[in-house]
Amino acid sequence: MPQTSWLSQYPMLPYYLALAAAIAGGVGGQLLLKAGSVGAQSTIAQFMRVPTLIGLGFYAMSAVLYVIALRRIPVSLAFPSVSVSYAVIALLGYLLWSEPVGWPQVVGIVLICTGVVLLYRT
Repeated sequence: MPQTSWLSQYPMLPYYLALAAAIAGGVGGQLLLKAGSVGAQSTIAQFMRVPTLIGLGFYAMSAVLYVIALRRIPVSLAFPSVSVSYAVIALLGYLLWSEPVGWPQVVGIVLICTGVVLLYRT
């Protein structure tokens, strides 16, 4: 019995991993941009802070990974998947910077996540 590689069994896996990494990189970039903004005296000063510069690098890396993902994943699935990052950012903003999360935000997050799940069930 010939042995098949995991890549031949799951040919879409690299593209979904690229999408997941793009989403994670976007979350990391957003957190770094927020960290760079805390305590900055001006917009110019914020752009010169190391966390901001690294955060912009994360965004660039995420864009490259997203382009790779789009080679095989329909944009009608890939782009809504990125919205999962909104839920993650809201939770991390609450945990790291005590940003408010009320019922409207919770309901919105649940609706976003439900929508993404529904898209992948079709």
